[in-house]
Amino acid sequence: MFSLFSANNEHLPSYYLLWGEVFFLNELTPSNYICSFVHTDPANQTGLRIYLIHSSLTLSETKRRYSHTMAKKETKEKKDIIEEIPSELSDDYSDDSLFNISSWGADLSFRELISMYEEEELVKPELQRKYVWDRTEASRFIESILLGLPVPSIFLAQSGSQKLIVDGYQRIMTVYDYMRGIFTNDGKIFRLSNSERINIRWRNKAFQELSKDEQRKLRSTTIHAIVFEQKKPVNDDTSLYQIFERINTSGRSLTPQEIRNCVYQGSLNSLLFELNELPAWRNLFGSTAADSRMRDLEYILRFFVMKSATIRNSALNQISLKKELNNYMGRYKDAPADEIQALRADFTRTINAVLESMGANAFRSYSSGKFSKKFHPAVFDAISIAAYEHLVDNETLPMVEQRAHVALLENPTFKGCTSVRTTDIENINRRIALASTLFHKEQA
Repeated sequence: MFSLFSANNEHLPSYYLLWGEVFFLNELTPSNYICSFVHTDPANQTGLRIYLIHSSLTLSETKRRYSHTMAKKETKEKKDIIEEIPSELSDDYSDDSLFNISSWGADLSFRELISMYEEEELVKPELQRKYVWDRTEASRFIESILLGLPVPSIFLAQSGSQKLIVDGYQRIMTVYDYMRGIFTNDGKIFRLSNSERINIRWRNKAFQELSKDEQRKLRSTTIHAIVFEQKKPVNDDTSLYQIFERINTSGRSLTPQEIRNCVYQGSLNSLLFELNELPAWRNLFGSTAADSRMRDLEYILRFFVMKSATIRNSALNQISLKKELNNYMGRYKDAPADEIQALRADFTRTINAVLESMGANAFRSYSSGKFSKKFHPAVFDAISIAAYEHLVDNETLPMVEQRAHVALLENPTFKGCTSVRTTDIENINRRIALASTLFHKEQA
């Protein structure tokens, strides 16, 4: 047992530093800590693990509270605008590929990392990556550096003369923003939070308001980088997707679409961002602002995949939707302008027509006499693909009466196809076929 003090003999606030993520427990007061600093072998891809554990709690209880805290954050972020399908949440797959990867370690200062970033030697993980830390999280990370606490390792992928950030983007960009003085999330001056959770010496201070020694400390603090280069399979982006998925260690793990946005940069990826701004799509999705975790982009991609012959004519019983989305992104990553234009026209025409024909509730479920407020992925792909296929042979969609729309959503077979085993080929085709009845001249 021993107490934890800072360099000038001040008691530190009560917190845990667990797997590189700092979170505070307000009910604890500064007192005795059990301190355990464990430096693991970088080769096992875990980097530093540091536990500052209050003497009254076990490690298992610490982990439980940490997991609960992160789960609450994820729930809050989702804002209840998407209806989740349990069977799709567990969708996963593994390739048969054998990797030939070389890796090495390098200790880099934040001064070096920021210089590399500005000179485009260090590349953003994706075209329009969403910075997801809030000001409090960012402030705590800056404070931890000023306190002299070790910084968790980052992972970089060597790609020619550039290095792609696999894990560590939030940390690097936080220091970058703080040193340049503007916080990415709101475009305002980046001052550390004016909160009791931040040491009083740095509370509400911008970088230029720190002492010269503190500025030097922030610039010169080193972070261990594990750099890897994939030798085999060559030009296999699906394998690179799995590397991102398995190596990413941050408190907010990348979503599948965020990883695709890292791996499959190109003309299709740019198109997804363009289409995501369509007013009709924002109306039907149910939010004027783009989703911070890029799930709205994934549903646009889902439209393209679900209407493809690969799915509609598949001889498989069931697909891995995640794998099919990855494969499609890989095939069309560098698609020529004419193919991209065809995809743009297909989605734009379909979404505009659905909104005009069915209104803003088109992609929502129905229960207890009212439409849900949540976007439903399987209802979306059923109705949007049915609408697209109708428009192939017709100029417009007929106006769909609400009674016909509700009848479809309450149809037991349709409800089953959109809630259970939604990646079964039979269920995919069946729910699209049922949805197509909405656009018959004689509606049910």
